[in-house]
Amino acid sequence: MHGPTPPLPVPTDKLHFAMPPMHESLEDERRHRKERLAGALRLFGRLGYEDGVSGHITARDPEFSDCFWVNPFGMPFRHVTVSDLVLANQDGQVVEGGHHVNQAAFAVHAQVHAARPDVVAVAHCHSVHGRALAALGELLDPITQESCAFYEDHALYDAYTSVTVDPEEGRRIAAALGSRKALVLRNHGLLTVGDSVDAAAWWFMTMERSCQVQLTARAAGRPVLIEHRQAVATREQLGGDLVAWINYQPMWREITRSEPDLLD
Repeated sequence: MHGPTPPLPVPTDKLHFAMPPMHESLEDERRHRKERLAGALRLFGRLGYEDGVSGHITARDPEFSDCFWVNPFGMPFRHVTVSDLVLANQDGQVVEGGHHVNQAAFAVHAQVHAARPDVVAVAHCHSVHGRALAALGELLDPITQESCAFYEDHALYDAYTSVTVDPEEGRRIAAALGSRKALVLRNHGLLTVGDSVDAAAWWFMTMERSCQVQLTARAAGRPVLIEHRQAVATREQLGGDLVAWINYQPMWREITRSEPDLLD
């Protein structure tokens, strides 16, 4: 006697899988970037990356490529809405919005954006574990799957930057970053970039956690390094901005569902 017929697999084209959206107009793309920027700032605030007025995320405007959306100076990350965001030009002058911007943001971010036309967003905050690793003047070691995403794709800026308002210092930082996705600013913190706000935000969050894992593992013993070829293979699988975008989507969905006012 035969058992029940097993259910048939659902065709893969019927399964939902989120991918970066295509935009029909510059205005739609601008709105999308601003929404993602407000959401990333809310998440950074929730994760404790904010420290006084330090920290910022910039997103290049899709039409005016030398202008950047950024969080208002002095506003708590967890209060930011889309309508609060400020648009500033390459010189840090506000061209849209009613708040000042952190000039230290533009001394670095504007130069990174200028050197990297492929970059849509730049994130820099004074997170605890990023600052701890930066105080050691070290890079991430390939000791976990997540840290392998940064293997040979992040660098150390081996100088103390303090509160940077000098464009020349910003150019030196951009040169140290080169074509990579992330930078450890010695005695200062972390900086990440991406071809979307989602990617830059994800790289910052997973880099901060990788710093925490490395410091914790070293405090407990001697971490075992992943072999070079395996680390490279893992980076090739997990180190692209599309993978970062995909990894970020659960956090985007969570923050917009729990704090929908950010879209105002």
